[in-house]
Amino acid sequence: MEIVSQNRSHGGTQYVCRHLSAETKTEMTFAVFVPDHAEGALLPAVWYLSGLTCTHANVMEKGEYRRACSELGLIFIAPDTSPRGEGVPDDPEGAYDFGLGAGFYVDATEDPYAENYRMWSYVTKELPTLVAEHFPMDASSQSIMGHSMGGHGALTIGLSHPDRFRAVSAFAPIVAPSEVPWGQKALPAYLGDDKSAWRRHDAVALIEDGARLPALLVDQGADDNFLKEQLQPERLADACEEAGIDLTLRLQPGYDHSYYFISTFMEDHLRWHAQRLAGV
Repeated sequence: MEIVSQNRSHGGTQYVCRHLSAETKTEMTFAVFVPDHAEGALLPAVWYLSGLTCTHANVMEKGEYRRACSELGLIFIAPDTSPRGEGVPDDPEGAYDFGLGAGFYVDATEDPYAENYRMWSYVTKELPTLVAEHFPMDASSQSIMGHSMGGHGALTIGLSHPDRFRAVSAFAPIVAPSEVPWGQKALPAYLGDDKSAWRRHDAVALIEDGARLPALLVDQGADDNFLKEQLQPERLADACEEAGIDLTLRLQPGYDHSYYFISTFMEDHLRWHAQRLAGV
């Protein structure tokens, strides 16, 4: 692993790192913020999964998480959203919602994407092991959050690993990709036409099929231009009500899909995570 950069900020250190991934067979870049801490201490970790078109840099530069993470003693980890590099297949038409920057946090099974697009295994297996080797992360105290496509990833990964992640939250997540255009484009292209494979990467379907978490926090901008067509948080609300999952869904008036929205409510989410990571 190579440290590309490190900078002091808010009583901690912001790292950008690069490594050759065995899962994606490409170089991958990720960001880690580590608060100052006692020598030998292990800190709880919050994973943040970004949305369409993003890299590790979007939340690092615009997410405004470092002050709260330093106060709360949280490591903050931001992976990339897809493999990248020469020879990595992209959307045939170069669209923003598939291919590079749009891995949808799945392990692709369809050619030509299967070789490189293994973001599920990268985020759930390879990268946690690497981070724990190089940073003071308490592997027994992790949580996960994300935005849009990354909200989809956080929800599906959290629902699939309830014993690993003590808290799960999302900003404007794609809650039912099987039912909306973004997912109906990406899921068959990555996973094929068997819709049972899609259900394992659809938060609403996972809940319908028996996946459970004690609680979820979701913030959604009421003025988000993707709200009605792509996000549809009411589907998640209905599924959680039926399953008895304690969902806090907050529709925030005047806010859109941007990092102006995310940064406004980032501290709320981090405090919510910190309480659960502390076992409160």
